[in-house]
Amino acid sequence: MKRKLLLTGAAGRIGNALFKGLKESGRYDVVGADIQAEEEQGIIQMDIADEARLAELTKGVDTVLHFAWIKDNDDFLGKVLQGNVGSAYKLFEAAVQNGVRRIVFASSNHATGYYKTDEKTGPSDPYRPDSFYGLSKCYIELLGRLYSDQGKISSLNIRIGNFPGDDRPHSERAGHIWISERDLLQLVECCIEADEELKYLNLYGTSANTDNYYTIGYLEELIGYKPQDDAAELLEQAKAEGRNVRQDETVYQGGVT
Repeated sequence: MKRKLLLTGAAGRIGNALFKGLKESGRYDVVGADIQAEEEQGIIQMDIADEARLAELTKGVDTVLHFAWIKDNDDFLGKVLQGNVGSAYKLFEAAVQNGVRRIVFASSNHATGYYKTDEKTGPSDPYRPDSFYGLSKCYIELLGRLYSDQGKISSLNIRIGNFPGDDRPHSERAGHIWISERDLLQLVECCIEADEELKYLNLYGTSANTDNYYTIGYLEELIGYKPQDDAAELLEQAKAEGRNVRQDETVYQGGVT
């Protein structure tokens, strides 16, 4: 029997790539939802702030992939805290009530964006958000920590690096944090299928980049993640072909100068 997945934010740049990839794999029964329905793609309507709708759509679900996000990174008290963190709380509550096994959350590299570019960062290092956006990702990771420690649900948080949507890095900075579409799909599947004993995990979502800011090698043994792509190779290819590669002068990993 296939695992039933609920993917929030299925019409977004990252969510849509996952929605298509997971459906095409044939391994899962995937329900894609977003704030507005996309009937041609089979994406249904769901507002992540709507508790009744969340309760309805989490019934019978094995794993929730939470990739929805309300875009307004400056309105901290409104859309960031109430809209995103508050809605994540409602999603966790609905998932727990309906016996969902695991939530895989689309966190961000911005949760630790104020580490300097010459520092190697791992998931056990303290939070250093570089923005209200990054701060809200920290809050939701910790929300998952609480529910996991209470024995209610498994919570895995992918701190996604750079995913531009056209499957290639565009800048020197992106080369340190980039993830390809096939590696992201593999990583999400690894999180879905990870051992039942794995109740909580923060991890960085990048490809096997030569100059990766983040420690990811341990993920092969832990969850089976073996990334196939390297941003450095694609950047060298782009330069050889005369394509523009931005030289981002940043001090911090999150891109802050």
